[in-house]
Amino acid sequence: MGSNPDTRNEKTAENGMPFDAVMNEGGESFWRLTRKEFRKNRPALYSLYVLAVMAIVALSADLVAGNKPYYMVYEGETYFPAFRQYAVYTGLMDWPEELRTRKNFKRYAYSDAVFPIIPYAPDEIQLGERYERPGGAHLFGTDRLGRDVLSGLIHGTRYSLTIGLVSVGISLLIGVGLGALAGFLGGWTDLFLSRVFELWAAIPPFFLIITAAAFFPPSLFWIMIIIGFTGWVGIARLTRSQFLQIRAFDYIAAARALGCSNMRIMAVHVLPNAIAPVLIPAAFGVAGAILAESGLSFLGIGVPAEAITWGSLLAGARSNVAAWWLVIVPGFAIFITVTLYNLLGDGLRDALDPRQREAA
Repeated sequence: MGSNPDTRNEKTAENGMPFDAVMNEGGESFWRLTRKEFRKNRPALYSLYVLAVMAIVALSADLVAGNKPYYMVYEGETYFPAFRQYAVYTGLMDWPEELRTRKNFKRYAYSDAVFPIIPYAPDEIQLGERYERPGGAHLFGTDRLGRDVLSGLIHGTRYSLTIGLVSVGISLLIGVGLGALAGFLGGWTDLFLSRVFELWAAIPPFFLIITAAAFFPPSLFWIMIIIGFTGWVGIARLTRSQFLQIRAFDYIAAARALGCSNMRIMAVHVLPNAIAPVLIPAAFGVAGAILAESGLSFLGIGVPAEAITWGSLLAGARSNVAAWWLVIVPGFAIFITVTLYNLLGDGLRDALDPRQREAA
């Protein structure tokens, strides 16, 4: 059907057509038009690219910063210690016992070895190099135990992105599920779940996270679960409003007339057309989860002592106020990452909302 893209919401509400079926004058679908509009937002597009690079760095952190060589020759045999955690090494069972249990390969005598660009593990303690200023062998300096800050920053990216994405994924599952039930079923179900949303939203999230973390053993797994269980209310409310609007469309009535079950209608016909606006708070939620994890790590709550995160690096500055790099480096990383996710959320909001495009 031909319609102006700026009036897609009004046409959809009037004709009861799903967003995927609404086409603009050029024959473009809703999602194709959304991608085109998103690409026009340069800050959001570049933010997505930078976040993709950060994800690649997080996945390959052991190959970028670590004290295990890519390649080494020990007693005439060739080994690849840095790749052991990425793939099953066929010759692992033939390794000498001293190599199987060794974490720092620098202390072993071998004829040839090629180390990563940053030849320090995040937990490698060097007491003789405590609080070294940035520069030289340690580009971003060291902390109170002589650990390389840059290596900790790179490996901390893995924790921060994982906690952010997994916790938001948990929030999406809970929020979309409860919001869909409230919005589609209505009646007493909607009334009861709406009161639950209001009650849960009245509790300060960060204090709830701190309280919950005190009852569980220090674990990144529990931190992700706790943050996910405290950030779903906004998603649930938005999902409920979308389902309330879409369930009144004509194609939903047609699906009911054909004998489709409520579960099928919600999953196949309503959810695909209601999920787009929900992606916006999800992007902002990742930034909030990273801030929450950094705050908990800074306070030393819920995070294992051996885990090197951005918050734990930041907390190292408390023992020496003169070590300014322990504040600047992880603080700047947190600031940049949160800003990137906020720009990504702004881009998604502008691309998914026709009224934003009309105003522009």
